[in-house]
Amino acid sequence: MEHGERVDIERVVIEGVEFEAALTVRSDVGLLALHGGKEGGTAELAREVAARTGATALVFTQPAGTPVHIPSHRMSEAPGEALREFLSHVSLTVSLHGHLRPDAPRSVFLGGANRAAALVLGRPLALLAPAFETVTDLELIPAGLRGLNPRNPVNLTRAGGVQVELPLAARTSRPEEDRGAPEKPPRAVADALAAGVVELTARRPG
Repeated sequence: MEHGERVDIERVVIEGVEFEAALTVRSDVGLLALHGGKEGGTAELAREVAARTGATALVFTQPAGTPVHIPSHRMSEAPGEALREFLSHVSLTVSLHGHLRPDAPRSVFLGGANRAAALVLGRPLALLAPAFETVTDLELIPAGLRGLNPRNPVNLTRAGGVQVELPLAARTSRPEEDRGAPEKPPRAVADALAAGVVELTARRPG
């Protein structure tokens, strides 16, 4: 933790499910992982990319029981202060999610309401080809992964944001049979996301 940073951790219950929300306040660009306990590697990527770029980070994990997926637009009604403070402090959000689409095992989908930011973030991610295909055209993104619901937290900050849907191979390199080991996001993906967040930060006013 850098000098002057503040990290707040709180427990919240959403639709009967207990979550731990960890907020690290830095710049007005934010990394968000709403389903860190369910979509493996997204929490680790959010923390790492935020720390490397000086971005704010908010990570939700589920400390006990079988992880449950609550849709993003319903997470916006989470009790407690962490999400409210994130949304008031951050101008632009990069929200990390995981998908398991069998027809798109190498596709990284960039949704969310801020399409200009999606194109900026997409440029370094596109350099991951041919290992991964980066898709920024909303028409080519499955409807359920577009992240356009106005109640989705990615769209509730002042400039909106980008919803990054990562296939399994782009968010963890942990062997599938080693389920007790920590998630290990691929270095190339973390580097590309960090490069995109640096560019987004440089483009923010002020």
